[in-house]
Amino acid sequence: MSDLKIDGHWNSLKGKLKQKYGELTEDDLTYTEGKQDELLGRLQTKLGQTKEEIAGEIKKLLDEVS
Repeated sequence: MSDLKIDGHWNSLKGKLKQKYGELTEDDLTYTEGKQDELLGRLQTKLGQTKEEIAGEIKKLLDEVS
């Protein structure tokens, strides 16, 4: 999943993810550079989606903010 380029846009993405998935908390959306797999794993557990589905959603949102 390292092909996600979210570093420079994380604050915008985080807001959009919170809007779409109201059950996400700040802890769920904690992102540390280079730890994308951990983020995707937390979101996978919380949302009940696959990592690929979540990565696809993040890529769509990235297109909107960039």
